[in-house]
Amino acid sequence: MDKRPERRTTPKGPGAGRGRRGRIAVALLAALAVTSCTGGVNGTPGASGTRDPLFPRLGNDGYDVQHYGLDLAYDPATGTLSGGATIVARATKDLSAFDLDFAGMDVRDATVDDEPAAVNRAGDELTLRPQEDLGRGETFTAYVRYSGRPRTITDSDGSKEGWLTSPGGGVLALGEPTGSMAWFPSNNHPSDKATYDIKVTVPDGLRVVSNGELTSTVHNGGRTAFSWRTKEPMATYLAMLAIGPYEIDDKGTTKSGIPVYTAVDPAAKERTAQVVAQLPDILAWEEEKFGSYPFSSTGVVVAPAKSAGYALETQNRPVMPLDQFDLSTLVHELAHQWFGDSVTPAAWRDMWLNEGFAQYAEWLWSEDHGGMSAQEHFDTEYAKDDGDEIWAFPPAAPPTAADVSGRPVYVRGAMAVHKVREAVGDEKFFALVQDWLRAHRHANASTKDFTRFVDGEAGHRLTQVWNTWLYGDGKPDSP
Repeated sequence: MDKRPERRTTPKGPGAGRGRRGRIAVALLAALAVTSCTGGVNGTPGASGTRDPLFPRLGNDGYDVQHYGLDLAYDPATGTLSGGATIVARATKDLSAFDLDFAGMDVRDATVDDEPAAVNRAGDELTLRPQEDLGRGETFTAYVRYSGRPRTITDSDGSKEGWLTSPGGGVLALGEPTGSMAWFPSNNHPSDKATYDIKVTVPDGLRVVSNGELTSTVHNGGRTAFSWRTKEPMATYLAMLAIGPYEIDDKGTTKSGIPVYTAVDPAAKERTAQVVAQLPDILAWEEEKFGSYPFSSTGVVVAPAKSAGYALETQNRPVMPLDQFDLSTLVHELAHQWFGDSVTPAAWRDMWLNEGFAQYAEWLWSEDHGGMSAQEHFDTEYAKDDGDEIWAFPPAAPPTAADVSGRPVYVRGAMAVHKVREAVGDEKFFALVQDWLRAHRHANASTKDFTRFVDGEAGHRLTQVWNTWLYGDGKPDSP
């Protein structure tokens, strides 16, 4: 991310006719070792919220999502989104009911394992109560059918996310930290990652770009359905949609053979072509620094200017509005494919593990391409007086939700990374970074996981680094 200044019928979801489990894929469910619900289960409702220190109401307790299947249609003339979400999950406790995060929209009906489920709404919490309790370890399938005008959500820091519209029928659906619940029901916390199938139908003339790979494009009666599949686990906040008259380039690959899919707003094509063309080279450089690229495709979406006030590291292909587009930001957002997208924070207070490393990737790019060295970047930041915003709070302990994208998370986070490099030396540092990313690939990790890992790799505790640069208050007395 870079927020720097800036009639009722039976639901017909995917695979209808097989039962709700078949709507995802028989192979997927076989792999999940489905256990049938049996009599005698005495479940309790799953809690709403994960008690995340910064976003306690986000996410839900009692289940782990394995897969989301979204089948949606968007009408830009009315601004209406309609369709359904199929959610394959495993119960982590005996459940009599469970919650999904869902902001606004009208829920038509819902089922759990093909049986109608009772539905209750309370704010952004959608509670489903199946006809039979779910047993711990059981894999179940929920389906929610809904429609309405998705909301734009204003974050506590003033930025906009969720469903962002622009002239000409364009849409950006962005989700960090809360916005994905504006357009699909989910377990909306980074600790619960899943695979995705996203199908969206729009009027001819518009394109739909999402995460993963485009698996089909079907034209019918003046409308086109675009189907996307994400095979690697993805946090909800990294799911995205870009709808508009984008110009597509899907012919290229990186030097390591990763397919590149770029979507550029026509008005931005000339101004961004030179930087977009460097994407394969940036990925090659980042693979040298951080190890093999963690996903099956890459790319970028260059959205219309002012469609969002920030760039975002959405999985496989970041979204970068024209007015937020430049080379260093592209380096930053692509680095997030390792830091944040593959290795995802366990909780929102661990955000510095995303942003500090992505910021440091910018410094490393500069160092290797004729600009300031990482040390010079560090010294420039340290020279700022003790009233500067980068010293407002420790990067590993943002005090409120409004601070999750604050300057200390980025800049002082990068300074902490640099102090690790300084403490262990270059050779061990770059090996350590690749080992960290490999050990937690497609998983979640916390700050405690990171410090414990680094201490183990270094052979001694970096207590001074952690106490001063991750958790210390104010400007350190010495660099």
